[in-house]
Amino acid sequence: MIRHDEDGVPVGGALDAFNVIKALPGVFIGGTANARGDENGTSDPTTLFTVTGDVLVRMFAVCTTTIVGAGTIEVGVTGNTAELLPQVSNASTIAAGEVWVDATVDDVRAVLMGDITASVVVTNGSDIIETVGTANLTAGELYYVCMWKPLTPGSSVVAA
Repeated sequence: MIRHDEDGVPVGGALDAFNVIKALPGVFIGGTANARGDENGTSDPTTLFTVTGDVLVRMFAVCTTTIVGAGTIEVGVTGNTAELLPQVSNASTIAAGEVWVDATVDDVRAVLMGDITASVVVTNGSDIIETVGTANLTAGELYYVCMWKPLTPGSSVVAA
């Protein structure tokens, strides 16, 4: 059971534990207008998670099907689109079974917790987004895992 103070903020050991949520945004089909992976389309950026309140976030992505297309990809928030997962300059280098925690995406099937990027404060209304640039991503699939802690009462992270 998580204890809360008089303002509803978790106290004690509660902030030592992360809540965990997974987003499955679907396959990249950037050859189709306005679909995920169309770098000029209405689905770019793609919202992965909706944030309410202020939260502390750590993220990683797992590739289930090798990405096709030489576009860039990054995860962050509007105005800071690579804050959570740094830009990969050629997304086709992300292969099935790899874990994305840094720009090289070279961890296969396992990653050290210490390699996951530092915790980032995401504030109310700043949805977590995936941005594709320079070229379309036409095939492949990633899912995202968001580990988060509430910093203000009523905070939450929900998969989009």
